[in-house]
Amino acid sequence: MPPRIRSYGPADLAALIAIQRECFPPPFPQELWWNAEQIATHARVFPEGALCAESGDGTLVASATAHVQRWSPDDGDHTWAQASDGGYLRNHDPAGDTLYGVDVAVRPAWRGQGIARALYQARYALVRRLRLRRFLAGSRLAGYAAYRDAHPGTTPEDYAREVLAGRVLDPVITPQLSAGLEPIRVVRAYLDDVESAGCALLMEWRNPDFR
Repeated sequence: MPPRIRSYGPADLAALIAIQRECFPPPFPQELWWNAEQIATHARVFPEGALCAESGDGTLVASATAHVQRWSPDDGDHTWAQASDGGYLRNHDPAGDTLYGVDVAVRPAWRGQGIARALYQARYALVRRLRLRRFLAGSRLAGYAAYRDAHPGTTPEDYAREVLAGRVLDPVITPQLSAGLEPIRVVRAYLDDVESAGCALLMEWRNPDFR
């Protein structure tokens, strides 16, 4: 059965933290996992963007968090902390034009079953319903550091080109490309993350209905 997509809240705390623990193991910084106050804030300030996926027996198998921001392609680079208010989303702007994806996490045992795609489709539907211009995310170049170690001198832009060309599979970027996201540019110092060397690829899905 396809997963049921719904909003999450404080009652889902234990399951959401378990998802974070499974999806972002060391060396990913543990302090960036959601905490109880953040989850409560997500549900309060913008419940439509606080999504989770349930299996047929009611087990939470994935989560995806987003909020509304104002953004222009001419804006300078930003960090994950700046975009997400350090994960608390108190900078949610109901008058903004962009649904900003703060994170998405699918438990490893449930990957490859279309759950991430279902969450992205729910986000795109929300963009359309709110008549926003786009969905935007800073996507970790999760395989970059390992690739750079094997190919010294590789820049994040070099790595991104290899992934976009399909010559390298990245655990974050490749599924997002399949979900319809398109690249904008590489952002350095986006997140304190060893695997990506702090680098992310800014990704966008434009609302075809936006006028």
